[in-house]
Amino acid sequence: MNLFVYIMSDINIVNAPPGIEGSGFFATSLDKVIGLARSHSLWPLPFATSCCGIEFMATMGSHYDFGRFGSERLSFSPRQADLLMVMGTIAKKMAPVLKQVYLQMAEPRWVMAVGACASSGGIFDTYSVLQGIDEIIPVDVYVPGCPPRPEAILDGFGKIQELVRNESSRRRNSDQYKEMLASYGIL
Repeated sequence: MNLFVYIMSDINIVNAPPGIEGSGFFATSLDKVIGLARSHSLWPLPFATSCCGIEFMATMGSHYDFGRFGSERLSFSPRQADLLMVMGTIAKKMAPVLKQVYLQMAEPRWVMAVGACASSGGIFDTYSVLQGIDEIIPVDVYVPGCPPRPEAILDGFGKIQELVRNESSRRRNSDQYKEMLASYGIL
């Protein structure tokens, strides 16, 4: 992208994306500025169904302070969220509801599968439990553990931030992205 953004003096150069800097100005591409802004203003939607939700509550507490990453505001409305955090066991009867929540979110949207149950069905290898949410919606980051410690959830959130920061604004319009959504039956 050849579009440049000039930001005058009130910028922390240490956290700024790579660009050209000088006395009183900083220039970089618009994609990098948008990525930096998005990565530090994610609004997560917690979709917690079991014990991983309790660990997420601990992550939100004062000891771990999830809000220091720019995600202080949890959104309990899919229309206002851009990060879906699925935590816990998802029954097959719950799968259409989860997919509907995902579809109600506006683009760009990201998904984090927290814990063994959301990632692979966990210890519940039964007919009634979905063996990973990636069977119905695309997942960007998997957080391992049963249940995962708050540190693991924070690490997974850091991976989401890195993905958001480095994602091109044109990725969502690519044929490859559209094919991936079509493979999930999402048009």
